[in-house]
Amino acid sequence: MNKSSRQSRRRYGRRSRQQNSWCRQRHSSERCMTGPRQRSQDSGHDNEESPSTSSNTNGDSSAPDLPGYYFDPEKNRYFRLLPGHNNCNPLTKESIQQKEMERKRLRLLEEEEKKKKKVARVGFNASSFLRKSQLGFLNVNSYCRLAHELRVSCMERKRVHIQRSNPSTLTSDQFSLILADTNSDRLFTVNNDTEGAKYGIISLSGLKTPALKVQMLENFYFTSRKLAVKPIVPSCCVVPHQVNSVCWASLNHLDSHVLLCLLGFAQTPGCATLIPASLFTSSHPGVDRRGMLCSFRIPGAWSCAWCLNIQANTCFSTGLSRRVLLTNVVTGHRQSYRTNSDVLAQQFAVMTPLLFNGCRSGEIFAIDLRSRSQGKSRKATRLFHDSAVTSLRILQEEQSVMASDMAGKIKLWDLRAMKCIRQYEGHVNEYACLPLHVHEEEGILVAVGQDCYTRIWSLQDAHLLRTIPSPYPASKANIPSVAFSSQLGGFQGTPGLLMAVKQDLYYFSYS
Repeated sequence: MNKSSRQSRRRYGRRSRQQNSWCRQRHSSERCMTGPRQRSQDSGHDNEESPSTSSNTNGDSSAPDLPGYYFDPEKNRYFRLLPGHNNCNPLTKESIQQKEMERKRLRLLEEEEKKKKKVARVGFNASSFLRKSQLGFLNVNSYCRLAHELRVSCMERKRVHIQRSNPSTLTSDQFSLILADTNSDRLFTVNNDTEGAKYGIISLSGLKTPALKVQMLENFYFTSRKLAVKPIVPSCCVVPHQVNSVCWASLNHLDSHVLLCLLGFAQTPGCATLIPASLFTSSHPGVDRRGMLCSFRIPGAWSCAWCLNIQANTCFSTGLSRRVLLTNVVTGHRQSYRTNSDVLAQQFAVMTPLLFNGCRSGEIFAIDLRSRSQGKSRKATRLFHDSAVTSLRILQEEQSVMASDMAGKIKLWDLRAMKCIRQYEGHVNEYACLPLHVHEEEGILVAVGQDCYTRIWSLQDAHLLRTIPSPYPASKANIPSVAFSSQLGGFQGTPGLLMAVKQDLYYFSYS
């Protein structure tokens, strides 16, 4: 009797423990599906200026990701994602993330229109700068740098009217790229349409408030459409449409030509073409001057750079697949250097005959142009990123180099100590070759991310000064192209930022 009662009590105890365990699991799952009840109010204010780049699609760091569910911060609960095999699925991670990004972009645009700007630094105002300068706490260079940082954080957006040399030109051509010359008085533009690419030069001499009118100088004979119909250059330049890389070239004088690396397709290889800037005039927009073009058959060029060093000032370089090709424009001589990976970024040093290269493998190395060896032992400098290097910029004293990669990392490297001395946070990139814009005199760094946000940092301490949203919804096909200068339009020009997106050109002026 006692034995049977003890066995029944044991069975009852096991059954009750199993029921309690099942109840606890059920209550915890219900609490998890209900979502977090407490949300931090300060986290939303801290992230207003810079949009989140986290992989969490719900936008709330306190809510964990659950497979097959997404968290709605407005309703404070989880919802189940529908299967993705049907075309009418309204809930996908991409659509939810795009909706959240669009909400943040509209909020930032509304704040800019209402001029509710946040101060980039504590105590960041002109009166404090002036007072510290008068007391001797700030030298002239520091005062000018801080003044530029203050004005950059308060820039206002205005639309620029583009006057074209031919009124019949379609105004729906979308900007693919803008590139300012050394003096910032011209912009070379690449516009895409349904049939190819068109090239032009924008004169910034008329960029003055309140009119804000610029003139587009075009030559319709040098477009992908015309080249495909009536060849005026060697056959290697007839069909290519995509522009892989562009840089200004100083062949006759400073920025006298534009160097284009065109990607071929099908049976037509790519080429590198030197186009004189003088061909883009308002008086003769369609004149045929085939003798002034200089083209080189270079298949599969990822990047290009023009040399300003006196020992090789008639040479340009192209980065190919596992190879660097140095070409002399005058003599036609070519020098080839083997590499371990594709070369996606290049820049020449000015004071020393060195060519810096950034590779898909993440390696950054310098080639001494005085070495005639084609082996791998002539690399003068070697640095390494964790992802593919997409842009390189050598600073003026040539003792440091700035590099960005496809992981969104922007690093400043000391070439003497061979180590990273500063990192700029906030940049977004996954696979695109996005340029860096370094302006040492103003002390700022400008970069456009793949999320279509333009970010401005301080070169001095890597502080994020400004995050500018795109005027259009974020799209990987409509990433803005920018140009910054304290003298837009040449000597005594206006300071500010130019942004080209879709078919529009915007000017962010100092207030």
